[in-house]
Amino acid sequence: MRKEAWFGISILIAIVAALVVFMPAPADITNGHLGLLMLALIVVTIMLGFPTAFTLMGMGVIFTLFAYRGMGPKLAIEQTLDLMVLRTYAVMTNDVLIAVPLFIFMGYLVERANLIEKLFKSLHLVMAKIPGSLAVATVITCAVFATATGIVGAVVTLMGLLALPAMLKSGYDIKLSAGVITAGGCLGILIPPSVLLIVYGAVAGVSVVKLYAAAFFPGIMLAGMYVLYIILVAKIKPAWAPPLSEQERRIPLPEFAASIKNRFSNKALPGLLRALKGERNSSISTVVILKQLFITLIPAVLFVCAIGLSYTLSMPSAQQASTLTQLGSLDETSTLQYAGSLQEPPGSGLAEPPGSLAEPPAAGLVEPSSGVAEPPGAVAEPPGARPLPSDSDAAASTGSGTDAPAVAPTFWIVLAVGLVLMMAFYAWFTFARLEIFKMLLASFFPLAIMILAVLGSIVFGFATPSEAAAMGAFGGILLALCYRRLNMPMLKESVYLAARTSAMVCWLFVGSSIFSAAFALLGGQEIINNWVVSMDLTPVEFMILAQIVIFLLGWPLEWTEIIVIFMPIFLPLLAHYNIDPLFFGILVALNLQTAFLSPPVAMSAFYLKGVAPPHVTLNQIFLGMLPFMGLQILALILLYLFPKIGLWLPEVLY
Repeated sequence: MRKEAWFGISILIAIVAALVVFMPAPADITNGHLGLLMLALIVVTIMLGFPTAFTLMGMGVIFTLFAYRGMGPKLAIEQTLDLMVLRTYAVMTNDVLIAVPLFIFMGYLVERANLIEKLFKSLHLVMAKIPGSLAVATVITCAVFATATGIVGAVVTLMGLLALPAMLKSGYDIKLSAGVITAGGCLGILIPPSVLLIVYGAVAGVSVVKLYAAAFFPGIMLAGMYVLYIILVAKIKPAWAPPLSEQERRIPLPEFAASIKNRFSNKALPGLLRALKGERNSSISTVVILKQLFITLIPAVLFVCAIGLSYTLSMPSAQQASTLTQLGSLDETSTLQYAGSLQEPPGSGLAEPPGSLAEPPAAGLVEPSSGVAEPPGAVAEPPGARPLPSDSDAAASTGSGTDAPAVAPTFWIVLAVGLVLMMAFYAWFTFARLEIFKMLLASFFPLAIMILAVLGSIVFGFATPSEAAAMGAFGGILLALCYRRLNMPMLKESVYLAARTSAMVCWLFVGSSIFSAAFALLGGQEIINNWVVSMDLTPVEFMILAQIVIFLLGWPLEWTEIIVIFMPIFLPLLAHYNIDPLFFGILVALNLQTAFLSPPVAMSAFYLKGVAPPHVTLNQIFLGMLPFMGLQILALILLYLFPKIGLWLPEVLY
């Protein structure tokens, strides 16, 4: 019998033995004991292969009847059916869950648009000189693709078909190659727009927008740790990740590029300018040169746009000063109001009649130290006698005088550094790199723009998660259309898969809602709460205990089952230990990635084994996953020790 089967049977035997030992005699069983029995039986039935959603519903209905058994059979059945209807309706009216089918639909569209092959090839060429370049490109491809799809099985399977043969052909170690693919494929659990975070937000009542903002930097940190580990391994053990040969690094140039390179310059920008301006090769049309020149200048255009936006955002103080001054010159009432806000001396005479000219000039507005220029005569003259503003007054009111707020020195430093970097970039930008840049334009940037648009609109509050998911689904359709992959069979398959997966998630919610209600009715939640509180744990000890339990549950169960069944048990205890549910959710998401890589029941390993060559064994895949699981545990510890990694962005934005 297979090892994983023995492992599953041993867990079942342990659960049944614990029930026999710890459950009291039938005469002494209380409702609370029935709740704990229900919790143990649900794990056993799921491991035996019963459908999770309907098992939860069935178990919830049966034990709800037990909870209401004292009311008589008729009333117990009525109460149970009412509970089922109310819980189902509550799930149906949950607005957060609208985003689930839309994000899943977006993921299936992107998966079937065949972007991953072009993305992997272009990233592979970009990082050719980095140690372990193939593995690094695999992690980054997995991170980008996992962000776009959020489906672990799809990412691991596709990268197993695409990247694993390439790495094995280049002489990469089998264990390292398997670990890179399985670990990179799990990043979609944490990196937004993650479906797991939507489900957790719906269960815990936490804002999905804040969860996305909080998960952003931990996801980048984890991907960065993977890349750093690969580079270190490639440096220490070059035989595990040999560098690419010159033949593999060589990029064939199109005819026009080879002609300009041989005749003018190997640098893209000078060569194209000379070909356009001077003795142009007659075999190259002006349209081709202008098109390539436009592509070459895209980084410079983006740099100019970024600098212009930064300059505009760095000038709010000048606009505010101008607005205050103009408002202060409208009438005496406004002037006095603003004068009071600028600490006008008491002797300015707020009780002075408006038409009085007896107030000496010295009693007018005193120039404040803040440098805001007050128009002359704003208080000393009555409103009806005020002359038209002079040129100097206009200059002062528009903030163009000597006291106008200047741009921050940081802006000029960034501008100078950016100009130096742009000059260095174009000195390095050859025709070969232009071809790689064009590959990135065709594969990476469209996907990145779609992801950033979806996440940016959510994080910055321009759209709700559901609205952003709808735009993401529309963006997936446009991408498939642009890459000429959109057809009716592909669209029907994506809709069918999205509907099936969404139905599974929603039925899980209905089942878990009924199950949680039955568990609470029987008093199981109260028993667990009292037991945990009686242990007199510190918040740190409770967090460690909770994460260990979630980690162990990740072996036999899927993340959906863990979130919808066991999170409602932990969540009521968070308030007792003063733990933020937002922070707890990010820790859980990071922990569940570790559970996906934990032998012997690691789903990522079985996804990869299904598409790997026959000589790649399951034990080799497990051994390759262990270092990355260690990195995930290290990331979990870092996130707990430095919570600002996850909480800084939501605190700044909200």
